[in-house]
Amino acid sequence: MGNCAKTLKKTNSDHHLDKFYPKTDNPDQFYRKTALSDAFNPSPSPSPAPLPLPLVRLYGSPTNPATSYIHFALLYKPVTILFIPSEKSDMGFSTPVIQYGSDVISGSPETILRYLDVKFPKPMLLLSNWNNETMPVVVLTTALQHKSLVWHLERMVRWGEDLAARGGRSKGDPVMGSARMEVKKYGKSYSQLLEVMLEHAQMEERIVFPVLEREDRGLTKSVNEEHARDLPLMNGIKEDIKTIIVLDSGSSSSQDALFSLSTRIKSLLEKCKQHFEEEERGVLPLMEAAELTQGQQERLLEQSLDVMPGTHSHLLKFFMEGLLPHEAMIYLDLITRCTDKDRAGSIYRFLVEEHHGKRNEGRPTVGLLLKAKS
Repeated sequence: MGNCAKTLKKTNSDHHLDKFYPKTDNPDQFYRKTALSDAFNPSPSPSPAPLPLPLVRLYGSPTNPATSYIHFALLYKPVTILFIPSEKSDMGFSTPVIQYGSDVISGSPETILRYLDVKFPKPMLLLSNWNNETMPVVVLTTALQHKSLVWHLERMVRWGEDLAARGGRSKGDPVMGSARMEVKKYGKSYSQLLEVMLEHAQMEERIVFPVLEREDRGLTKSVNEEHARDLPLMNGIKEDIKTIIVLDSGSSSSQDALFSLSTRIKSLLEKCKQHFEEEERGVLPLMEAAELTQGQQERLLEQSLDVMPGTHSHLLKFFMEGLLPHEAMIYLDLITRCTDKDRAGSIYRFLVEEHHGKRNEGRPTVGLLLKAKS
């Protein structure tokens, strides 16, 4: 395990965590993982058939977390991935190998990601202006979770506005189906978001806040109360969606319910943004003053994973959609550095499991092995 005590440059309690995030020139809408639920956006104009994507072969053990890590990184790049399962006995070494044209690259995940960023610079996965030196790892993890939750809430707001503007009528998109089918998809997406939000709140209440309460009782009282305050609204939105599903599509009752839903989801977004802002300005930076040791930070992150089982298993892809590529890789880095190999591997496989083993061109050649070793 790595040094989890090292994260961002030193700050103080009145500094916002966002000041320490690396800045990119790419708007948030570019290079994210996209979900089916984004299909409510207007369809783009027809365009010429795209050119074939370059082929990158990935060799490695499906059970090795480094293989899944590299595989996930490749999913962001404009390439066709050919995964060829290869155990250590086949390759002669334990690290994954990628092959692009005549290039054969092996080594640490960082080495391979640097190569990929040189060959396929958009989107960048490793940022040169990213400095991770002192912010406690659990604080960085929490802040990245905030970013994902806000992105998903903003997406639900846009989708809800689109549904309300159409009065619950279908837009004729075969991907979304009928009007009732689209509302069901909306409900499924919100249920996923709600599960992540509830797990995140429990993680803060059971893992993060107790550390600060031991140092200064009452320090997290207001943010704890806000968790309880917003719960009725969060559950009420879920019930609203269930009601809309059984109403006649396009009826006045359905239209009124959709406008009400759109208003309530906007309210939830604003409350969450305000709440996260309060935590990131006034609460989370104080974790540095707790002076946790490396071992204590590692245990905190392990415990946070225990409290968020859904987010780090069947909802991990959903969660990662809300992060930019470099943020997603940072999040995986935190898990890698602070959990054992077996646990990291089991978590990462949820990101690439449907890709692993789908295509197999056979065992790597002797020439490839020699070139990779050199």
